[in-house]
Amino acid sequence: MPGPKTNEREGTRAVLRHARVSAYKVREVLDLVRNKPVAEAQDILRFTERDAGILVGKLLNSAIANASHNDQQDPEELYVSACFADEGTTIKRWRPRARGRATRIRKRTCHITVIVSRLPDADLVRLHARREAEQAARRSRRVAGARKADAAPSGGGRGLRTRVRPQRGRPEAAHDHDHDHDHDEADATVTSVTPAITAPAKATPPQSEPEPVATDSTEAEAEVEAEVASDENEKGE
Repeated sequence: MPGPKTNEREGTRAVLRHARVSAYKVREVLDLVRNKPVAEAQDILRFTERDAGILVGKLLNSAIANASHNDQQDPEELYVSACFADEGTTIKRWRPRARGRATRIRKRTCHITVIVSRLPDADLVRLHARREAEQAARRSRRVAGARKADAAPSGGGRGLRTRVRPQRGRPEAAHDHDHDHDHDEADATVTSVTPAITAPAKATPPQSEPEPVATDSTEAEAEVEAEVASDENEKGE
């Protein structure tokens, strides 16, 4: 019993006509995505190493858009129900050869068709169950991360701890003692220097000029003058 004809298959289709690639090369790519969900088929076409995968990927996106816009189908519930490539027109070209001869060049084309349909009910039940399990697992991971963030100590970013290691060959207690001693010396130095800087300079009282001190020669001259004056007084009398 033959299956349904190509134009009688159910689903939403997209057709690319006169694609400049041979049908043989396109069929190798179509075999990879046949009967696959559209999400999985898109991933396969995205990472395939054949140039025909670019054409088939664009055609698959067009079929999904047609099903969503024209038939109001959910894109996540679709799968590639049918895909095939028919031979199109072959373009003839000529290549010159030796001794005036020519060789025919055949540039083949093809017509590519991709049909997407809604998944069966049994497959949809499994698909919804898998989605709910993924959402529950994602929600549990989110809640666990939030609880861990709340339990982490505050002030340390994400609860990271930094450990200070003492220097090698020097105990930590001695290091602390030396550190305190250095602080004491620095405080004493600051205390001794600060008064000299901040205390105002005291005003010095003006010094009086020293009185002249009588020398021995001045006293002798005074005695001689007194004697001369006494002699003159005696002579006058």
